[in-house]
Amino acid sequence: MTEPAVRLEYRDRIAVMTLDREEKRNAFDEAMWKGLENAVARLRADLPRALVVTGAGEAAFCAGFDVSPGNPQVERMAKAIQAKSRSGAEDLLRYIRGVVDGLATLPVPVIAAVNGLAYGGGAELAVRCDLRVMDPGARFCFSEVRLGLMPDWGGGVALARLLGGSRAADLILTARKVEADEALRIGLVNRVSAPGKSLDESLAMARMITANGPRAVRSALAVIRRASGLAPGEALEFETMVAADLLASGECLHGITAFLDGKDPEFPDPES
Repeated sequence: MTEPAVRLEYRDRIAVMTLDREEKRNAFDEAMWKGLENAVARLRADLPRALVVTGAGEAAFCAGFDVSPGNPQVERMAKAIQAKSRSGAEDLLRYIRGVVDGLATLPVPVIAAVNGLAYGGGAELAVRCDLRVMDPGARFCFSEVRLGLMPDWGGGVALARLLGGSRAADLILTARKVEADEALRIGLVNRVSAPGKSLDESLAMARMITANGPRAVRSALAVIRRASGLAPGEALEFETMVAADLLASGECLHGITAFLDGKDPEFPDPES
């Protein structure tokens, strides 16, 4: 039995997802997409309090879409291009983006531990996560336009929302490489780790998150994710409604009681 191309393990309240095609720099082929789809389904059935996504080995986080002939999706894409079939191309793109959407919409914080190069779709996958911790030797490159392509895993939209249109245009249209110091300076990543420690420092961040109220974290995250897509008044109203639901859940009783007693809070897992 072959090992899955996407590995998932639970470390107490934290899940770690590893993109595991090291020989292909963790680039996605058909089997890997299915592996990611299965991993997301498992995560939805057994939600952790935080998820860390990383790549196998030291060279790459993810090199994006595997364009080699051994990937069956390449043959289908080539046939669609030769036939000038928009529907054939759209079907493949919608499937891929749907799988990434499934990961990005998990109702828990998703942290990318960018341990090596993140090129093309790999860079898109990283920016679709909520937080990014980058190894100092890693590198981002939105490289699609070099191949006559464009970001299509949702990363173009995510990057524009993260950095603004002008900076997104700079990175996407030039397809230039971004080193760790610049990535941190422009807000592409949240932290740069010590060498070789992107996973360890991502897990440390995840542990800080999981010590907090899980309903509070999910509620705040829901507002953060939606805020940039709503008009200011709508965003404020959404925040109020979510905050009211959180208060009504009673989770704050655990935190306030522990605070008054001078203890660390112990929050139960949400029922759903």
